[in-house]
Amino acid sequence: MYRRLIEVALLTGLSIATAGTLLAQQPQQSSAQPSIINDGADTPASAQPAKPQRKQTAVPAFEHDPDLDASDQLAPSQMIQPMPGAVDEPSHVGHSRAANRGTDALGEPRAAGRITRTATPYVVTCSGVFGRDSSQIQLAKAFQSRNVTFTQVDGGAGAKTMASVVFAKDPKRRLEVWWSRPTNRSDTHLIVINGMSEWTAPGELRLGLTLAELEQLNGTPFKLSGFDKNNVATLSNWNGGTLASPAGGCKIGISLRAASTASASAIGALPVDREFTSADVALRAVNPTVSEILVAY
Repeated sequence: MYRRLIEVALLTGLSIATAGTLLAQQPQQSSAQPSIINDGADTPASAQPAKPQRKQTAVPAFEHDPDLDASDQLAPSQMIQPMPGAVDEPSHVGHSRAANRGTDALGEPRAAGRITRTATPYVVTCSGVFGRDSSQIQLAKAFQSRNVTFTQVDGGAGAKTMASVVFAKDPKRRLEVWWSRPTNRSDTHLIVINGMSEWTAPGELRLGLTLAELEQLNGTPFKLSGFDKNNVATLSNWNGGTLASPAGGCKIGISLRAASTASASAIGALPVDREFTSADVALRAVNPTVSEILVAY
């Protein structure tokens, strides 16, 4: 009996000891290991939260204003920079540069909405901004520097010269101003109205006038040469009329182009090496109109 109790006691003790040994041999779960039950409970207390990164915003690329035309603008620094030398200028105001071009240049199309057109007509006078002692700086002040461009223009006989062009991209307001001192862009030498320009010269001269209208403005018939190979005739003498001596001391020259409907034989009867009067019946028959106006000093 006692032996049986002793064996039971020994077996019970052995079972308890074995269980303790097995529990001691099991690995302990690390406190740093994430838990699938509660991730937040296993985060070490000493760990510092990561600093939020500031979002980098890209600087937008500079966009040019589509309404601005850099080529039309004249910076103040451009007014004093060295200029290339000018070619020989016309020897006299009556010389026709249009004759060397064949047809008048129409210029570039006007940029719509760029400049507001006023009701006041543009008039060239022999004083002020168009006076003998004017300069490109004065033109820039009067018409804004963006509307005044120093560039090459037709100098006649296929040559080019440098001049200040007002409203270069608007054929109806385009105007050339040549300088006696082109390097400094000063001292007016010649003002040219051609193409489709609507500028008015001294004495109310404008492009498109007929011989009869010119005689009315001059107060008397005037003289001009016959037509060259481009069907252009050139003023030779105002014959003492009003347009011979406008106020301000400038001189005025004009070129006239025969009508496109005039016959070749009618134009050929008025050769360039002869002089005719504006009242000549043969000249009136080809119906020439003013194609270019030169105001010179």
